Amino acid sequence: MTYGLIAEHLGHSFSPEIHRKLFGYEYELKELAPEELASFMMAREFRAVNVTIPYKEAVLPYLDEISNTAKAIGAVNTVVNDGGRLIGYNTDFSGMTALIERSCISLQGKKVLILGSGGTSKTALAVAKSLGCAEALRVSRTGQEDCITYEEATRHMDTQIIINTTPCGMFPKIGTAAVDVAAYPRLEGVVDAVYNPLRSRLVCDAKAAGIPAVGGLYMLVAQAAFAAEKFIGHTAPPEKVEAIYRELLASKQNVVLVGMPGCGKSTVGKALASALGMEFIDTDEEIVRQDGRPIPAIFEAVGEAGFRDIEQRIIHQVAARQHTVIATGGGAILREENVRILRENGILYFIDRPLEQLVATSDRPLSSNRADLEHRYAERYPIYCRVCDAHIRSANAIAETVQTIKEDFNHENFSA
Repeated sequence: MTYGLIAEHLGHSFSPEIHRKLFGYEYELKELAPEELASFMMAREFRAVNVTIPYKEAVLPYLDEISNTAKAIGAVNTVVNDGGRLIGYNTDFSGMTALIERSCISLQGKKVLILGSGGTSKTALAVAKSLGCAEALRVSRTGQEDCITYEEATRHMDTQIIINTTPCGMFPKIGTAAVDVAAYPRLEGVVDAVYNPLRSRLVCDAKAAGIPAVGGLYMLVAQAAFAAEKFIGHTAPPEKVEAIYRELLASKQNVVLVGMPGCGKSTVGKALASALGMEFIDTDEEIVRQDGRPIPAIFEAVGEAGFRDIEQRIIHQVAARQHTVIATGGGAILREENVRILRENGILYFIDRPLEQLVATSDRPLSSNRADLEHRYAERYPIYCRVCDAHIRSANAIAETVQTIKEDFNHENFSA
């Protein structure tokens, strides 16, 4: 290995793509079991590596030199082989600082709760102090290593900033959060080091409550740029870091289409996926494929509640995908859990086709006749409007709808 990343599990990593975009060198992923770490480090058969969970502290005994910043923090995420001498750095510190400053979430004079007890939590503690926090507490399950427990954390209701450094909510176990933001009525900002999904449950919950919140993708790109400087001595200017972040965001983000049955979600979705170079999936078709029965038969066998349970399970699977256009069933938005999980990687577009253009069909159990269709429309329309990120009025040709969504998607991902 020349350059790469070591960890115990790496199925979620975007790092090779980032490093190729930065300076074009090859960057490998290497999963190491805990018992393999020592032999890897002592062999020193690499030029430089990044280090992530759970080895940011475990590599310290194998280093010949540690930068002052990394030494003060007690964790490294970058190791350079300098003629056989291993030197450790912490570029997470600069990456997290850049993320917080870019998000305009101020830590000055604030009480900060840091979730996690590993190397990244120590980095977050150093960052919080450097940005002028009034108090910072680390939280762990056991309460060891100068941490408080999660139970104790619930008593710190005056917390103003939460920084998550745990893998809770990270792919493939999306949809979970280490704490409930509702327990902190004075919360002013949330920072999550998790970058896959793009917006963790913690971030989504905070945003839903009107609290500024940001995921860890920009931090990942920024720390990689600082690591690359240690690797090869080249500095990436801020505008290049921003461009790579935007490009990466667009390449991972999903387009989620919601709307009434018959509004054209599947037709628009297929055309849009082709235009954007994305995959396409229809959740109703996926339900039929996995269940083995047509939707009317599922309704007849288990009723609407049973169907919604199946739909929720399928949506949870589909939401973990990236760079995909997802067409949802008309009633998917009736469960808030579906909306929240789809938002973790996606932008929600409401395709609003006028009621007079919608047609009742026998294969739709809840809108098989005109009266039922109109009832469903009245019931769901306010929900579509509330949950969507963009409201697309679609009385015109499919091509116009596709173009409108494509332009909005590109604007959302690439605008300053």
